[in-house]
Amino acid sequence: MPKQPLDPDMFDPACPSSAVPIRIGDKWTALVVVCLADGPRRFSELRVPMRRVTPKVLTETLRAMERDGMLTRTQYPEIPPRVEYELTELGRSLLDLVAACRTWGDKHLADVLAARAAHSGEGAHPGQDGGQERVRCLDGRQVADAG
Repeated sequence: MPKQPLDPDMFDPACPSSAVPIRIGDKWTALVVVCLADGPRRFSELRVPMRRVTPKVLTETLRAMERDGMLTRTQYPEIPPRVEYELTELGRSLLDLVAACRTWGDKHLADVLAARAAHSGEGAHPGQDGGQERVRCLDGRQVADAG
């Protein structure tokens, strides 16, 4: 049976789904959400587990999340200045979505790694010899890789 052609207006700017920020899909937002799950944090605290992101990109991510109403930035009138970031109720609503993504990732990590290896032509990769190589996630969880 032939497929119907895609509607050229399926992502029309007037559609409400086009206006909703799909912020969770960017590379760093989910990690910020996890870092702020237990309460407000300073920029320097966020940098510890998110050491792979540059300060510039982390700042851009925080600003975008603030703009979209997902977190608040509070600057305290102190010397030296102190700034804290905290999830809003809207931002906290992402916690269930992040948890679902993490559950999916835990379940399908081996499949994703195997597909990446097959795509790059590497074939087998560490852990496929029957051993269970462990991968440490940024949030501290230990998960098995494709082994």
